[in-house]
Amino acid sequence: MKKHLYILCLFLLAGFVGLAQGKPDYGKITLVIHGGAGTITKANMTLEKERAYKEKLNEALQTGYAVLAKGGTSLDAVEAAVRVMEDSPLFNAGKGAVFTNEGKNELDAAIMDGKTLKAGAIASVTTIRNPISTARAVMEQSEHVMMIGAGAEKFAKEKGQEIVDPSYFHTETRYQQLQKLKDKEKTELDHGSGSGSAEKIFIEGKKFGTVGAVALDAYGNLAAATSTGGMTNKRYGRVGDAPIIGAGTYADNNTCAVSATGHGEYFIRSVVAHDIAALMEYKGYALQQAADEVVMNKLVKRGGEGGVIAVDSKGNVAMPFNSAGMYRGYIKNGKAEVAIYK
Repeated sequence: MKKHLYILCLFLLAGFVGLAQGKPDYGKITLVIHGGAGTITKANMTLEKERAYKEKLNEALQTGYAVLAKGGTSLDAVEAAVRVMEDSPLFNAGKGAVFTNEGKNELDAAIMDGKTLKAGAIASVTTIRNPISTARAVMEQSEHVMMIGAGAEKFAKEKGQEIVDPSYFHTETRYQQLQKLKDKEKTELDHGSGSGSAEKIFIEGKKFGTVGAVALDAYGNLAAATSTGGMTNKRYGRVGDAPIIGAGTYADNNTCAVSATGHGEYFIRSVVAHDIAALMEYKGYALQQAADEVVMNKLVKRGGEGGVIAVDSKGNVAMPFNSAGMYRGYIKNGKAEVAIYK
């Protein structure tokens, strides 16, 4: 008798949850991702490199979309997609993070829920395998929005996040990039330029390295997530736009979800992600119009290079960038598209 009553209660609870969220519409679920922008051209890309990036982008898309297709939330989807890219040495996030001037890998990440406007972010961490998951833990399991450094790492450990030795993030290609830049005594974003590396898969000119995802789930909720290793040879605890809500990451069910990639200082000054949402809310711009105005007009005038991915509450997608290329892709109605160049 008790067992039957328990099962009945589960059915009733599921029914109440469904009513609270509304009837799901799986026809509009959408996921968009990026893996960085910059001087990414066909001339700098071998077939091997191109294939590797496209395969990993597609894996991230399929992983996140599978979550949405099973009724998962947009938050679940963007976290899952970003984790795929964090675990790949191809991208400047997680495993593939670049080195600071001190020879460390310092990671930043942020996530935002468009339904509640809650957000979580971490910065300057060195031992958290998947920063995006810890950013979500900050959002859901603390009263704060951002944690940094040792405090963020202590919080991650207490919440059961996967902690790794800093050596996990060491890749020889990234380390050699740092040595070359230190020899030149200059700072360059992400992959840098030049040739001669044994692992030519990374040599593709100046690139702004960040990964991100935005999604619309079957219940009409939006979410955005961004993760990065920052700037090669960066100093003084520099933090870019990725973990800053409104600059590199933003989501609001009333407008759109945005994840940015580019020269972080310009994206912070321009509050890029929120500016796109504000143009939609206050001036009635369509998603593409708002994204183009910010990325192709405002940023260009201010000297900022990079791009964004965005999705609105109707499932419209925008992926503008003012650089030579941007690793990007989206999946809608089960059909995935990935691209690199203009």
